[in-house]
Amino acid sequence: MSSNSEQERERLKEEYKEHYRKIRDAKEKIRRSKYVQNVNEAMQRMNTDELLSSVDEFLGKVRSKMSHIEARLDVAMDEILDSPGSNEAELDAELKKETARDTLKQIKMEMGLLYREIEQQAEELQAEKTVGRKTESGSETPDSKSEA
Repeated sequence: MSSNSEQERERLKEEYKEHYRKIRDAKEKIRRSKYVQNVNEAMQRMNTDELLSSVDEFLGKVRSKMSHIEARLDVAMDEILDSPGSNEAELDAELKKETARDTLKQIKMEMGLLYREIEQQAEELQAEKTVGRKTESGSETPDSKSEA
């Protein structure tokens, strides 16, 4: 008899669990439907005419700014293209200056590399300075100054 009562208790326990699951699922569905209902109400309350007019106003401002920028660019391009040979001379002079700057940078870079190579070779040869030799105490000897 105890096994029957235990089985009955387990069966009732499972029924209660299923019942509470259904209640929980129903509450979740109600919560979701309220959320959807709130969103739908908010969408309906929105004044679409006002929203569309503000978007149109924004697009109009953007178009206006773009047309101003394009006009300024056209004027600048026309000035460059229509100007007499004086601008060409100025552009040529600027181009020459820029080329000279680039060449100078390249030469300085090559000189720096050359100096580094010389320093590296000197280190490899373990060359010592001959001018201003220092004694073991670290002070210059008068002999070394007169020898140089």
